[in-house]
Amino acid sequence: MPGVVQKAFARKKPQIVKETAVLKPANGATYTPTAPAAVLPLSPNPRAKVPVSADEVPQQQAFKEVVRPDVQLALSERDLGEEIVKTLTATNPSAPKNVVHFNMRDRVFKLDPMVDQLAQHYSTDGYLLHHHSEEAKRQLDQAKAAEEAAARYQTELERVQQRREEGVGTASVGTDSEPPDDSRTLRNQFNFSDRAAQTAIQPPRDRGTATEPPPTASTTGSCSMWQIYDAYLEDQERQAAAEEQSSRPRGGGRKGAAAGAPAASAADDAARRGGGAGPMSSAAMSRVARVLERMANQNTFADVGMDFKYWEDAADGVRDAEGTLLPLWRFTAERGRYKALTALCWSSDYLDLFAAGYGSYGFLKQCSGLVACFSLKNPSYPEFSCTTDSGVLCLDLHAQHPNLLAVGCYDGSVHVFDIRQKGGRPLYSATAQTGKHTDPVWQVRWAAAEGQRGLQFFSVSTDGRFTLWTLAKNELIHQNILELHSDPGLAAVDADGWEDTSSPGALAGGCCFDFNQGQDHLFVVGTEEGRIHECSTAHNSGYLQTYLGHHMSVYSVRWNRLHPRFFLSCGADWTVRLWDSRRSQPVLVFDLGSPVGDVAWSPHAATTFAAATEEGKVHVFDISQNSIEALCEQRVVTQGRLTKIAFNPQHPILLVGDDRGCVTCVKLSPNLRRVSQSDGKQTAKEMEVAKLEKVIEVALKGMKEAN
Repeated sequence: MPGVVQKAFARKKPQIVKETAVLKPANGATYTPTAPAAVLPLSPNPRAKVPVSADEVPQQQAFKEVVRPDVQLALSERDLGEEIVKTLTATNPSAPKNVVHFNMRDRVFKLDPMVDQLAQHYSTDGYLLHHHSEEAKRQLDQAKAAEEAAARYQTELERVQQRREEGVGTASVGTDSEPPDDSRTLRNQFNFSDRAAQTAIQPPRDRGTATEPPPTASTTGSCSMWQIYDAYLEDQERQAAAEEQSSRPRGGGRKGAAAGAPAASAADDAARRGGGAGPMSSAAMSRVARVLERMANQNTFADVGMDFKYWEDAADGVRDAEGTLLPLWRFTAERGRYKALTALCWSSDYLDLFAAGYGSYGFLKQCSGLVACFSLKNPSYPEFSCTTDSGVLCLDLHAQHPNLLAVGCYDGSVHVFDIRQKGGRPLYSATAQTGKHTDPVWQVRWAAAEGQRGLQFFSVSTDGRFTLWTLAKNELIHQNILELHSDPGLAAVDADGWEDTSSPGALAGGCCFDFNQGQDHLFVVGTEEGRIHECSTAHNSGYLQTYLGHHMSVYSVRWNRLHPRFFLSCGADWTVRLWDSRRSQPVLVFDLGSPVGDVAWSPHAATTFAAATEEGKVHVFDISQNSIEALCEQRVVTQGRLTKIAFNPQHPILLVGDDRGCVTCVKLSPNLRRVSQSDGKQTAKEMEVAKLEKVIEVALKGMKEAN
């Protein structure tokens, strides 16, 4: 077979051959020594004396003696004649057989069929050359040439010496007896000479010249901003006149000049009155001013920025079930100073940007609304702001298009703004002709993208309508998904003993809603009468389930971001309730002692949530550590009541709004943002889900034991 060499080996007995020498007499007689001295080695010592007779001259004769070691195996003739076959192959058994390389053209990993089978057991660097190689031939030629040159030199030298000895004439001796030239013959391989020479050093010379200094003059002047502005205006007018002169038709010189004079004077008057578009009002100057403003704010709030990045409450290391909130920034808008903050929403793409809505909850204290977008990099002034005719009650930023902002107002209208435009006019608005709500809109939420339906958002109002709005080319198209009605099949008294005074079949006002994270068509709606209904956008035949527990209006409902089965609710009855979508009664109830304006889940921990009350306090719960009391209960504002609350999607900060138009940003201490870490078997999300299910299981077990 190719690449395989087979050899047969026969077993042979290892033998040790010992050569000795025997001394024999010169006459051929056998000499038998009587002492060991008669046996001599092959290389005898010439100085050693051998005791032999004088008439006999011993001679050395070598013979071989086979010596068998004691440890040698005793093998038979059959074993010795057995052939053992050893196969030598060209395959390296240590070479890998499954080497793969990534193929960039096919974008896949492919097996490499060619593997290097060379196994190098020993290598060393030496100076030996093969006699057939080019280098060896070159060195041999050089050695041969050197030998021939040495031979010629020796021949010449012997010829000169011979002539001197023979006594050749003086003239001929003088010419022919000169020794041959041996400059090309190296006496040794280190024939080097060192020569040096010393020269005189020239002394250095310095040359210099002196000149009179050139005449100088000092000039001073002042330049104000208005002079620069006027210079820019004159330059623009000069450029405009040059363009007009170049575009003026030929042959109409005098008439064009007469017509251009009033235009130039009018432009000059408009520029001096401030109506012209000067460089101070250009888009480039606006961008530069915004960058400078942001830099000044970052320098002003440098200590707050350091706390936001690096501050950690050291006291959390010695306390387990407590935490604190560190106030960072306060955001206010000049036009929203005397309005209540009614809505908060973080941007999903720009984590430092959030939108705030301003309005009024009082029926007799209605005012115009305000929408403002703030950045953590510039807390002094909003990045975008616009006003509405009615007070703003809710808003939402689109997840895929962060520049689109949906707004719901107190008069039942909904608007869509583009925060990149500085005009303050909405892109879309719903009017009475296009089907706007007849009561205040309490919540709006952008719909998840579904095929080619375009951009859509939902809204809920106290007029009992749950409406889907679609952005068409020039208008908003509405579609009533569901009408909220009081369920006539419910009992007149709920589980807590409260009487139900709502009339069967009447419209129920919707106050809030939220969509399930696992099923986009599933959502829950909170009503004015304290009920929570589970519905679906797939059909509008009725409610999937009704949850009873609140006795007053439900202000907010929030599905858990990590577990699709549980949701929170809060309302005017001072409670926050944790619900299991499979049960009509709450699993856990937290009484906070005052109306709860808003509640929000933490985006990273499945058991952490925060609530804002009208007492001005923020309550942060972690039910995996304490399912009865809050880990942190801290007052954020000294006067006024809290209305809205929102977690940042990534950073451990929380936004809190009050009824005086102020937004306060606070940072959670480490005990308030504990998150499970993956252990290799389960992901962090799976561990959080398991932790929440364990808490719910313990709570349900306690409810069964209590009943």
